Amino acid sequence: MAALVMPLDHSALVSKELRLFEDLRALERVIIAYSGGTDSAYLAWAAHHVLGSNAIAVTADSPSIPASHKRDAEAFARECGFRHEFIATHEFENPDYVRNDKDRCFHCKDELFHVLEAYAARHGYRHTVYGVNKDDLGDYRPGQRAASLHGVKAPLVDAGLTKQEIRALSRRAGLSTWDRPAAACLSSRIPYGTPVTQHTIRTIEQGEEAIRALGFRQFRVRFHGDLVRIEIAKDELPRALNEQTAETFSRIFRQLGFLYVTLDLEGYRQGSLNAVLR
Repeated sequence: MAALVMPLDHSALVSKELRLFEDLRALERVIIAYSGGTDSAYLAWAAHHVLGSNAIAVTADSPSIPASHKRDAEAFARECGFRHEFIATHEFENPDYVRNDKDRCFHCKDELFHVLEAYAARHGYRHTVYGVNKDDLGDYRPGQRAASLHGVKAPLVDAGLTKQEIRALSRRAGLSTWDRPAAACLSSRIPYGTPVTQHTIRTIEQGEEAIRALGFRQFRVRFHGDLVRIEIAKDELPRALNEQTAETFSRIFRQLGFLYVTLDLEGYRQGSLNAVLR
């Protein structure tokens, strides 16, 4: 992860964090929808900081979440000492999710928040929060509609925190997640209109684990049927643009069943499959 590139106003940053703490304290008892990424990890830490045992982080135990992400989420919870549980979600039983139209993310988050509502009712929680930040408001994210439908709160947005600011505050707090690469569910690697199957996402996960084992940090494996399109972060792309790495990629993905193996010369960019919506 490159160093933070924009200068930040320290006093404004502290003010925003204090606003976040105040908002969380007012909720008294909360469930945090916790993926283990930088944003939800910081939110879980903040909630634990002000609410202690009255905050619990809950991670979806879904086939669409990479096993490595689940391990990282669990490890960070232990590192910080906050309460953490996994809870099963069943979005793959919903044909609207499997069909994978532009509202797939809505159906995924709708299932998650429905499950968290039931959990809250059983355990006496009145509020659920999630880690959307101010920058996320500019992208196509139907999961935000699901959050609104279920009354899920967005404290990072309410505090006016951007991704860069969350990374800075995480670093200031000594959180190991401050420079964690951006993450998303495995289903987001599949183009709209191509059905999402558990076999496909397992194949994608195997490919991404193999790339991670080569030492790359920020990347995506995009599934296009017989063709795989590999996105590598631009600062890491030169290392991928050589004959030896090309041969390694070809071997890995042919063994996974792909006929064509391609490296995207534009590099990694978040939400690249949303281009068809524009």
